[in-house]
Amino acid sequence: MPQVLVGADPELFMRNPNSGEFVSAHDKIPGTKYEPFKVPFGAIQVDGTALEFNIDPAATAKEFVDNIKAVRKTLEAYVPGYNVVAEPVAVYDERYWFVEVPPEAQTLGCDPDYNAWLGEQNPGPNPGGKPIRTASGHVHIGWTDGEDVYDANHFAYCCRVARQMDYYLGIHSLLWDKDNRRRELYGQAGAFRPKPYGCEYRVLSNRWLDNDALIEWVYNAVQAGMQAANNGNWLEDKYGKLAQRIINENMVNWPKDFPLEFPGLEPLPEGV
Repeated sequence: MPQVLVGADPELFMRNPNSGEFVSAHDKIPGTKYEPFKVPFGAIQVDGTALEFNIDPAATAKEFVDNIKAVRKTLEAYVPGYNVVAEPVAVYDERYWFVEVPPEAQTLGCDPDYNAWLGEQNPGPNPGGKPIRTASGHVHIGWTDGEDVYDANHFAYCCRVARQMDYYLGIHSLLWDKDNRRRELYGQAGAFRPKPYGCEYRVLSNRWLDNDALIEWVYNAVQAGMQAANNGNWLEDKYGKLAQRIINENMVNWPKDFPLEFPGLEPLPEGV
């Protein structure tokens, strides 16, 4: 199997430590989605009302954990006096939202992503005018280089990888993130984007960012899923669309209901 590199571009929210209320990050740090601000081991940028960072792709679990911790620490240093939290959903005070947050920062979602189970573009998230925003913990999986993101074969393979990750990552994320409010807007089963280096898996929230052991597990789960695929163990061939159903229906008790097997996948860390 070719070496698989793993990256991430999580989003975090800011809280006022005194009031506990969420505060928009739209004017707090340098960097934008299209011009990230480079820092050691990655980059930082504003994403609507959230703080976002990305890391250099990692070839080992330790490098993955270290890169995430290093860039998050740098990011937090740019917003002293605020709590930076890995909350999947932020609900803002209505007066603050509509008076102090500019319309461009209120936008939820950016470029479109795709549904790997349908092979179609996902609709954009629509919070219905409510002062709510979601935060993700996207995982980037690199196994190639220089692919055309519009190539049908590459797109089809990315769909298959995303479906594999629904089994290795997506359904397991329900065990540490049972709040379904985000998934009702964003990040349903099979959400991905094709990339020249592989694909961006967009199902996970940011909840895994607060636990070093879970960060390491996410890296290892990607590797286990890709190794299983390389060995011909595509779990959709065995279990069909079950992962799609588990994620989209928020079936948090699936381990008791379905005796699934995941070749090469280690158990979740204790306490998760």
